[in-house]
Amino acid sequence: MPSTTSLATLVSVALLALSLSACSPAVTDAASDSSQWACQIQQAPFAYSACAIEASALGDKRHALQLFWQQPDSTQPLLSFDELLAALPAGQTLSFAMNAGMYNERFAPIGYTVIEGVEKRALNLKSGGGNFHLLPNGVLWWERDGKVQITESQAFSEQLNGGQVQPWYATQSGPMLVIQDQIHPKFNPESQSAKIRNGAGVCRDGRIRFVHSDEPVTFYQFATLFKEYLGCPNALFLDGGVASALYAPSIDRHDKKQMGVMIGLVKNKD
Repeated sequence: MPSTTSLATLVSVALLALSLSACSPAVTDAASDSSQWACQIQQAPFAYSACAIEASALGDKRHALQLFWQQPDSTQPLLSFDELLAALPAGQTLSFAMNAGMYNERFAPIGYTVIEGVEKRALNLKSGGGNFHLLPNGVLWWERDGKVQITESQAFSEQLNGGQVQPWYATQSGPMLVIQDQIHPKFNPESQSAKIRNGAGVCRDGRIRFVHSDEPVTFYQFATLFKEYLGCPNALFLDGGVASALYAPSIDRHDKKQMGVMIGLVKNKD
């Protein structure tokens, strides 16, 4: 029979375990049909949904990260995840998708856009107001080998003009959230401007992460998530407010919104 001291120790350990469990963030981890990608719902440091793909998975033929904007054989924008799903070829399924940048009143992208090697919009280096022009902004892009990168726009312009890069897909947005492991210099830690936001990060663990905040957050809070919690040396804000949208059936998420360019992970059935 255990001593009184032993019982007290066991009770203390049990109470500590319960306390730690109560403090842990609630997580919904809906494993995909592949170990190479997954979507999650997290509650700390704030409520957010995130989908991640192993960078190595984009080098084979089973998975492809793609940008979508217009209807097949048309200049009309797709506008919604429902239209995107309807437009997919019969041999493909959409694992997850997100809005992929800012657009004008015609749902046309306002920044650099390349889809299947075709430049749809030129690189936008103009000054102006709004989040897009909160410099530095950046470009999320990849060549045909599927290696995803996020590059500050001026640096990307130099690479593009020097013929060092040949984007197969690219979308420009702004501001950058994290640049070379540093939070955007114009973000104020004391800011009270909180909104729903979404963005993408290329992270040290070899994953590309797409994050949608499920509660209003400031730019500084959102950037801190990518830098400190997700370990992404480079991250890009895609949009916010009514323009933020996520399609992730593995976590029962299918936003019914209109948007411009979309980014999605496509799986080939073959």
